[in-house]
Amino acid sequence: MSEHLTDPKGVFERLAEVQLVDCRERYEWDAGRIEGAIHLPLNRIMAGDEDGLDRSRPVVVVCRSGNRSELATMMFQARGFEAYNLEGGMEAWAREGLPFSAPDGSPGRVA
Repeated sequence: MSEHLTDPKGVFERLAEVQLVDCRERYEWDAGRIEGAIHLPLNRIMAGDEDGLDRSRPVVVVCRSGNRSELATMMFQARGFEAYNLEGGMEAWAREGLPFSAPDGSPGRVA
């Protein structure tokens, strides 16, 4: 399963099996988010916040382009999580035409 947890389509197909952590800033999260994602900004992850994540389930981390989420993924791995970086981030997710929305239910945008 792990080989599919770094690409957008693979993650989309397995959303029910993973914990999707969005490490972007609040304004980015408010512009558009993947349904079911947990908002945990990078600075909180770096400070040790795990927001009640289940260590027995894989974590997939997403940001805008994949850079911040790569750092967050390494932090989760160092803390014993099975963690993966969503390559290309929300930009790749949007390019693939996968669903995401704004908090009011309108179509999301990548900020």
